[in-house]
Amino acid sequence: MDAQSLQQGDSGNNVKQLQLALLQYGFNPGMIDGEYGQGTVAAIIAFQRSEGLLPDGVAGPRTLFALQLAESNALPSPITGVTVEAVSRMFPATPICNIKANLPPLLSALLSNRVADKPMILMALATVRAEVECFEPVSEGQSRYNTSPAGHPFDLYDNRRDLGNKGAPDGETFKGRGFIQLTGRNNYAAYGRRLTVPVDLVANPERASDTTVAANLLALFLADKELDIKNALLAGDTRLARRLVNGGSHGLDRFEDAYRRGLALIPN
Repeated sequence: MDAQSLQQGDSGNNVKQLQLALLQYGFNPGMIDGEYGQGTVAAIIAFQRSEGLLPDGVAGPRTLFALQLAESNALPSPITGVTVEAVSRMFPATPICNIKANLPPLLSALLSNRVADKPMILMALATVRAEVECFEPVSEGQSRYNTSPAGHPFDLYDNRRDLGNKGAPDGETFKGRGFIQLTGRNNYAAYGRRLTVPVDLVANPERASDTTVAANLLALFLADKELDIKNALLAGDTRLARRLVNGGSHGLDRFEDAYRRGLALIPN
């Protein structure tokens, strides 16, 4: 097939091939007429759900690949259009020098972790705006949420079993770092091992704030939640998309503002 993507309203031989493939896989699109109508949309959505793909009714690269109609499942990326100028408009209060310094490694990390299509680029940039609006990897500061009134720094993290912490000084050692504020012994261990160039972040936790490491940690984290994030965005639920990364609504106003700006600024 010579088409990279097909959607409702398309017609022709490529659509007929798609309909025949759907029928072969047991998902009846109705008439095999080369018209991408409601029957084809419904069959595509059913097939996508069966295969654990985003059920958007569009036969993109991943759907066509799963139907054996494409040689690659790589998603098209607008990354060459993600310029410092465009991103600076998504980050109106951020020094442009920080964007110039840290945008290239972030985009490189999204590409290498295969989350460089438009929805995931927007998700990454909006997450950075919500977490670290300065567009630099940072270390978590003390607050009432991590430090008790009479306690040592980050003592409320020390015994967080859900984070894998084992008591002092784990709270401070494995405090939030990077673009996404990686937190907890378990996350430092798991994600450090999964980096393209593995880093022992348990032994060297401060490395989580290195720009290249921080960018790849963000990309890995988003890749792990890609389908859930895209389902939330497909439903227009930016609050849920934010919660999938942060666990709450911290920075939601900045996240939504950056996402809205990016929709218009980042090319398709």
